[in-house]
Amino acid sequence: MNAFVRTRDAALALLLLVGSLGATPPRKAPEPTERIVLAGGCFWGMQAVFQRLIGVRRTVVGYAGGSARSAHYEIVSTGLTRQAESVEIWFDPRVVSLRQLFAVYFTVAHDPTELNYQGPDVGHQYRSEIFYTTAHQRAVAAATIAALTKAHRFSKPIVTELAPLQHFYRAEAYHQNFERKHPNDPYIVEVDLPKLRALRRAFPNLVAHAHP
Repeated sequence: MNAFVRTRDAALALLLLVGSLGATPPRKAPEPTERIVLAGGCFWGMQAVFQRLIGVRRTVVGYAGGSARSAHYEIVSTGLTRQAESVEIWFDPRVVSLRQLFAVYFTVAHDPTELNYQGPDVGHQYRSEIFYTTAHQRAVAAATIAALTKAHRFSKPIVTELAPLQHFYRAEAYHQNFERKHPNDPYIVEVDLPKLRALRRAFPNLVAHAHP
């Protein structure tokens, strides 16, 4: 477990920070379900984190940032395509806000200062990127990054990219819910379970009690 994951005392400060951002464009009443796609390293861990949150209705792992032709694990894993391992998140903004999702994303789900790698995983496919589906999502994401940068929340620059979601391609069946199906897999134990422990410590009120 790296120092970033161990630094849990920053979580509350981050949640308070993004909760006080203020100037984002007005929007209509939230829809019952909203969609966003987040990339931040191996999609096994990203899915494991976000599917445990209250208000998250569905998560799917897949590939974003490229074409259908390259949306296959054998090709994406070369790191030579524009595809990024990602998780598609459908959530109810009346239960969990976009700012809360970003607080989890920047605090426990991944390290936003690692360029084209996450922990042991190296390559462009493991980059940090937010694929937004609305102008509101883009505004909140940009404001969050700006606030974190101004507050010097991290010792290195945030490298998270922002891009409109063009296409999301569902990953192969064996990748879906991998942590749930293989909780004793060595990668899961060493890389992803620490994230889940950190999530419970930092954001206990956001964890759905029905999940382990």
